[in-house]
Amino acid sequence: MGIASKKRLQDAVKERPLLSDGAMGTQLMAAGLEQGNCGEEWNLTHPGLVLAIHRRYAEAGAECILTNTFGASRIMLNRHSNGAAVTEINRAAVEIARQAFDGRSGYVIGDMGPFGGLMEPYGHFTEGEVREAFDEQARALVCAGADAIIIETQTSIEELVLGIEAAKLAGARCVIGSMAYDVTLDGSTFRTMMGVDPEHAAAVIEAHGGDIVALNCGTGMDMARAREAVERYRKVTSLPVMVQPNAGQPKLVNLKVLYDETPQQMAIGVTPLLEAGANLIGACCGSTPEHIRAFRKVMDEYLGAAVAPRMDESTGMKRD
Repeated sequence: MGIASKKRLQDAVKERPLLSDGAMGTQLMAAGLEQGNCGEEWNLTHPGLVLAIHRRYAEAGAECILTNTFGASRIMLNRHSNGAAVTEINRAAVEIARQAFDGRSGYVIGDMGPFGGLMEPYGHFTEGEVREAFDEQARALVCAGADAIIIETQTSIEELVLGIEAAKLAGARCVIGSMAYDVTLDGSTFRTMMGVDPEHAAAVIEAHGGDIVALNCGTGMDMARAREAVERYRKVTSLPVMVQPNAGQPKLVNLKVLYDETPQQMAIGVTPLLEAGANLIGACCGSTPEHIRAFRKVMDEYLGAAVAPRMDESTGMKRD
């Protein structure tokens, strides 16, 4: 099915909730990426290892795969002397993610993370520099055939808007704005590092033409808090909602960062998310294909898929 004739992601998730994938960075490090090195470069130097990670998520039941491009803007890649390869790295990422579905129907979501700094007057980067970097990355992802663009792990409204505008300018068929919230010290609420609450974020995403409001990562944002975020989004917008919580809290064990929620523990929170109205569910830091497989089981049971196998949109055939 060609991208032009394919159902837009924001329309598909209104018909039934879809399952996204889990952490990429965690899996890259498990495959041998050293801390601080450029994982996005692996799209060119180790494509087979990147494909294997994506494929494990697809085989676990993920219907949406995020590309390995979280840090693939020119500003981020320049720190690893890879700035000249922006287009090549992003194009390869989309192709690898698409291949992971092995011909089955699925959505490739082009991943755009933060540019990794602060804009003037708080930092050294101008708005023009950030806009140019986002425009370049979004254009590369869309031209490579990404079904959607996610601007993720955002903490400031200014950067979020630049990312959304870049994705729309590039012609993305679906634009997702995803914020990283932190639970306050007293546990009473959550907001981004820059003080943005879910209601404000949702209003901005919708006002600037975003198609899906989302959350990912963040300190203390477990499955229960993610449900609360869904409910708060739902009160102020009719846009579909995507959630990607971390696999619990990070802990340092033998000089390695590990997350403390098992697939079974996280999966307990899937049904409450669906009941709250989440349209697209995945996971973030620390999660694995096993977490996504556990999510798939719960979602299938919730949706009645155990007695009504899902249809492959590309073939019209039933899938086990």
